[in-house]
Amino acid sequence: MLQLLCKLASRSPWIYRINAGSCNGCDVEMATTALIPRYDVERLGCKYCGSPRHADVVLISGPLTLRVRDKVLRVYNEIPHPKVTVAVGVCPVSGGCFRDGYTVGADIDHYIPLDVIVPGCPPRPQAIMEGVLKAVEVWRARLKESVCSHS
Repeated sequence: MLQLLCKLASRSPWIYRINAGSCNGCDVEMATTALIPRYDVERLGCKYCGSPRHADVVLISGPLTLRVRDKVLRVYNEIPHPKVTVAVGVCPVSGGCFRDGYTVGADIDHYIPLDVIVPGCPPRPQAIMEGVLKAVEVWRARLKESVCSHS
């Protein structure tokens, strides 16, 4: 039974997006990976989902603002293990142009471990898709370690 679960789960990772206070530039580029056939992540076997409880990969955009920090952490903790975190753009990593602003706290990696970083302001859809591919590789490796090794 665990082998079947491992085989099924490793084929179709689900993606959830979290906006941690961005200017929405990265979010527009992420939307192209869901809406435009040229950059469609479903070609890679991934699907966007509307609930963090169904997600395997989480895309985070924007600097972690003080106003949404607790909400972002609560949503992040709802995502089941094994999960992979992708920072989209420079803001989650360094604060970007919002760095040292009175509304921006520490970088996201002080609160949430980042597995993949997609640089850019905003990153191009091709770069986001490459980041998703790397995240899927990490997720499959973690899934194999946690679930498939017990079979």
